[in-house]
Amino acid sequence: MSKVKPIENKEIVQAIVIADSYNVNFEPFTSRKPLALLPVANVPLIEYTLESLNRNGVEEVIVFCSNHIDQVKRYIHQRQIDRCTWSINMKVSIISSESCRSIGEAIRDLDARNTIRGNVLLLGVDSLTNANLAALLDEHKRLSKLDRGAVMTVVYKEGLRKMRTGNEVLIAMEPTTRRLLYHQRLTQQERERTFEVPLELFLTNRDVAVCYGLLDPQIAVCSHAALPLFADNFDFLTRDDFVRGVLINEEILNSRIYVAKLAREEYAMRVNNWQSFHLVNLDVINRWLYPLVPDTAISEFRQQYKHFRNNIYRHRNVRLSRSCELDGDLVVGEESEICEGTYLRQSVVGRGCRIGRNCRIVNSFLMEGAVVGDGTVLNHCILERGVTVGEGCTINPGTVLGEGVEIPNRLVVTGLLLQASKPSDDEWAAPVQKIADHAYTIPVVDEDDSDSEEEDEKTGQPVLNQPMMIAPLPERYAPSVYEPSDDECESGPASPVPEDANIFLSEVIESLKRGLSDRTNAEYLILEINSSRYAYNMALCEVNYYVVKAILQIMLQQDGVATNTVGTLRRLLAYFGVVFRNYIRDRDAMMDCLKAFEEMCPANETLRTKIAQLVHYLYEQDLISEEVIIEWYDALEDETIKTILSKLVQWLQESSEEEEEEEDED
Repeated sequence: MSKVKPIENKEIVQAIVIADSYNVNFEPFTSRKPLALLPVANVPLIEYTLESLNRNGVEEVIVFCSNHIDQVKRYIHQRQIDRCTWSINMKVSIISSESCRSIGEAIRDLDARNTIRGNVLLLGVDSLTNANLAALLDEHKRLSKLDRGAVMTVVYKEGLRKMRTGNEVLIAMEPTTRRLLYHQRLTQQERERTFEVPLELFLTNRDVAVCYGLLDPQIAVCSHAALPLFADNFDFLTRDDFVRGVLINEEILNSRIYVAKLAREEYAMRVNNWQSFHLVNLDVINRWLYPLVPDTAISEFRQQYKHFRNNIYRHRNVRLSRSCELDGDLVVGEESEICEGTYLRQSVVGRGCRIGRNCRIVNSFLMEGAVVGDGTVLNHCILERGVTVGEGCTINPGTVLGEGVEIPNRLVVTGLLLQASKPSDDEWAAPVQKIADHAYTIPVVDEDDSDSEEEDEKTGQPVLNQPMMIAPLPERYAPSVYEPSDDECESGPASPVPEDANIFLSEVIESLKRGLSDRTNAEYLILEINSSRYAYNMALCEVNYYVVKAILQIMLQQDGVATNTVGTLRRLLAYFGVVFRNYIRDRDAMMDCLKAFEEMCPANETLRTKIAQLVHYLYEQDLISEEVIIEWYDALEDETIKTILSKLVQWLQESSEEEEEEEDED
């Protein structure tokens, strides 16, 4: 008789995506559009979420929606018809309920429908990440086998220094098991100087690790017992309520929560207000969310954007005047037009936008169909779909212009949320101010008046629903991303102590060696180097210098480098070229590169004798310009190196003179 094989029940990998934030932080956008369609670098939030889940092997996604349900359904249905990448191997269904007004109510609704059959990923549509979610799910399953009371694994990420987005928390956990012991959300205003942690934590637990300023991207892995806990406790309105309730009643509920901290190269951030919207746009442009970046065609099979130097992404179909200046960190969308004399930096231009002559646009985000008149200045602001700004206007930091708003010529707008039509009268609402025929203010709670209401009466925790005016951001990506600041140029590399510089160099070498041996995507090396840069507070000119120095040190350790030095460098740059070009991309960075050669020559015979051939190779590959080589040569103090380079410099000067003569003859 043949043996009957037992049927194995394979668990379907499921994910719950909450498509609403249940607050008014994104007014006026969410008054007409769903949060899921808020564009980040010209791609709706829902695309980032679904593509990330698809890349992690999720088979079934449940999108829970309460606001603008028809728009969400139409969009997802159309994307499924278009056969986008995530629609092929992943089933996406929409469950809606207009009566739900919190995440807790949404989870209770899902529990009543019995749609979840096991462990499930829980995240918001506003949670952007490139983390290995499949590994987090596997780790939670392992914890569940060891502890049957493990109901949730919450994900945290190292926070930003001296910056608050509303996503920061303070936690305490057991360092060995990573069991969560305490959770406190930090205030948006960064006013606290001290924190109170219950003494009982340290008396009842042998080891306690306190982590301050972690980012909470609202991503978690839930066991099948988590949803019934939401259903049984109607005071669980947010995920914070759930975490707090489980921690307080751990023994009664026989439930425990565990912590997963993402690695440095993994990105996770929640777009919870206009302030974090700015940050995430810049993060995507600066490739922290790789591979979910504009030039990789998110959810598409065909590449739409081309990636140029200084992180400029241009759609294949744009109209740019020859005299417009694209400085860096830019996304320019399809069918957009930028006229003569206009300057743009750290901004996103949506599909079909038109920007007039002699405008200046810095750190601003224009959505589809926005029109900007001649001579207008946009600084740290947001223009929603179909906005028209007249000629000679100044839109100052903190301004959000809602869909269809029209700003007349030569008007100055500072720090206002504006919508196109006058809202209905409400005796409890703040007075509405008319700015223009199609521009009315949106009432916003004043910070001074809201202090008493910002904390929950029972817990003292800040309320997540508090609307917030955006303000000028600190320079997270300073102009030194494209060129060193004046301080860096004049003072040189002097900020970190030598120990920090040496540790930074060793970490860069280690990252490059590991990437070379494993042949991982070179883009990940840039993320690791940037993480180390912020950890050791390195100036950009120092990063340029040490990256080149690390590549040279790896080159000198290769077999046969003495007999074929240029060939060895060529082979390394075939892999490290992406990293090299990311940092050595302007005149000052090229000078930092050559200084690395200069500093290493006296200590290494191979490099000293072959420096002319190596510099010539970099010149031929268009990695170092002729002007920088000559300027560096003129400032050299080492006569030995200068003698070796003299023939190369003479050849460069002669070829330059010949080109000038040919141009004069023409």
